[in-house]
Amino acid sequence: MFCACRNDTGYGTWVSGSCTGEAGTELSQTSGSLLLPECAKVFHAVGAKLVLCGRNREALEQLAKELAASRASEVQTHTPSLVTFDLADTGATVAAAAEILQCFGHVDVLINNAGVSYRGAVLDTPVAVDKRVMETNYFGPVALTKALLPSMVQRRRGHVVAISSVQGKISVPFRSAYAASKHATQAFCDCLRAELEQHGVAVTVLSPGYIRTNLSLNAIAADGSRYGVMDETTAQGRVPADVARDVLAAVGKKKKDVVLASLVPSLAIYLRTLAPALFFRLMASRARKEQKPKDS
Repeated sequence: MFCACRNDTGYGTWVSGSCTGEAGTELSQTSGSLLLPECAKVFHAVGAKLVLCGRNREALEQLAKELAASRASEVQTHTPSLVTFDLADTGATVAAAAEILQCFGHVDVLINNAGVSYRGAVLDTPVAVDKRVMETNYFGPVALTKALLPSMVQRRRGHVVAISSVQGKISVPFRSAYAASKHATQAFCDCLRAELEQHGVAVTVLSPGYIRTNLSLNAIAADGSRYGVMDETTAQGRVPADVARDVLAAVGKKKKDVVLASLVPSLAIYLRTLAPALFFRLMASRARKEQKPKDS
């Protein structure tokens, strides 16, 4: 999450939240353990005041040290602050929002970027796993957003940003829990944007395609265990630093909805709308191909 307010120099004062999990186990509670540091770096470099948030205090302190050691040539940088909480715990998230507000008095930009991935068949996945994914990907960010919104509305200034996924616009086989959570995020933000425009609060949804992070490695499997496999599509995805720069640019321009994906997934979004029957056939074919190795 990133939250921002303006200072006298014109640079944003930003609060970021990287909801990292316990080292080696659920780092996938972020949008990939490599994307968040890169996002923090680009916002830090433009003079942002960061509040790094998450469960793993040690990981947050390490990131804060790396940011403090970096040098920006043209702007004044600031030592990050830390707020520790578990995004999957709604009560703790609401309390953390109050602590975040105490850091700078208000928040101008909130960027929700937490996300745990999932790999598995619907038939093999208990509802408890679906709930676990939804708590981190949807209910946690929504709880934090709602806790910070009143201060934005009161000031008639604010910006809520969600780093979602292309799978919030289309669904592919064996990603049901993840795709459902991202579709929910997209719908929530679309409603939120319409409702908050009259209050001067902007809403942006960013939908990246595959990013070269540990997201698939740390994904939740159908039985709730760690997936532990680096998908080929993930390994060949975009470099996190490039995506982070795109996030900064989109936030700066207050864009409403941005797809940060290559040609094929971008075309798939249009195909789902313009030729849904063809899209469904392609997804069914993909499901059969991916299922064969599992059954053999």
